[in-house]
Amino acid sequence: MPGVLSDALAWVVIATFVAGAVLERRGDRRARHVTVAAWVGFALFWLQLIPHFAFVHKSYIEGFLSLAAVPACLYAGYLLYSGRTTLFVLSRAVAVMGAVYLPFETIPAFALFGFDVPAPRGVLMETVAAQTGFLVNALGYHPEVIVGEEGFLNTFLFYDGDHRLKVSVVLACTGLGSMTIFAGLIAAVKAPLRRKIRALAIALPIIYALNLLRTTFITIAFGKQYFQFFVDEILLLFGSSDPYMVSFFISDRIISQLLAVVALVGVTYLVVRELPELLTVVEDVLFMLTGDEYDLREALDVEGQGLNRGGSV
Repeated sequence: MPGVLSDALAWVVIATFVAGAVLERRGDRRARHVTVAAWVGFALFWLQLIPHFAFVHKSYIEGFLSLAAVPACLYAGYLLYSGRTTLFVLSRAVAVMGAVYLPFETIPAFALFGFDVPAPRGVLMETVAAQTGFLVNALGYHPEVIVGEEGFLNTFLFYDGDHRLKVSVVLACTGLGSMTIFAGLIAAVKAPLRRKIRALAIALPIIYALNLLRTTFITIAFGKQYFQFFVDEILLLFGSSDPYMVSFFISDRIISQLLAVVALVGVTYLVVRELPELLTVVEDVLFMLTGDEYDLREALDVEGQGLNRGGSV
């Protein structure tokens, strides 16, 4: 479950990935063993998150993905140990992703030399909440903005008669996760800096903008209770007894999460057109899923410098 121990495990795993990346860069043969250990640790990390996503967060998609990540990480470690050196690219990507994401997830507010330094997560959540509020207001809805349970100004308050409906912009609602995935992948591949910057310029603004549309959609749909369909069935599906949550489950857990998968596939295609080196990672993932080798550069008619499948470190 998320908490101090989970955060500590995450930092240990990412530190191990970083160590593996540093050793690989130096041509050290220990890089393989260290990175394999990182993949095993990553599997343990996802394993302890499954109950949170499936039963606390009530997200079947995230719960399923967490469950699938456990054997996937173990298999990646096995393939890397067996000689599939292209998986060092994905390993470097995970190192960058964690190094970017974890400070937002784990660093609290603190004082330094008499100055109060806000928690990174709070700054990001309040920024996204303010921008979401602007869009919500522009569409003709005017909920009250209040301080949420975490102590940040990130919560919208609606009323359905006398019933209070609160929807908060939490860290998972900021788009940070998706943006760090692309930042990590782009940073990990070996390509000219110019093309990497162009790839980032494509991915990050699109993801951020689409996420704002998502938070705006969910805020309005839940706040105005626009999706009160199949109430009993939805409550049973998500293990809830609160009928007011039906619009949230449908707008967020079903519609938004499914559309997010489609959007990420589209963004991936656009980025790959600019940075074909990323296809190495996609080909590795497809190999892990199917056991077959793929040449996506030829299939997608893109050019790029590939990496050899063989070799050792």
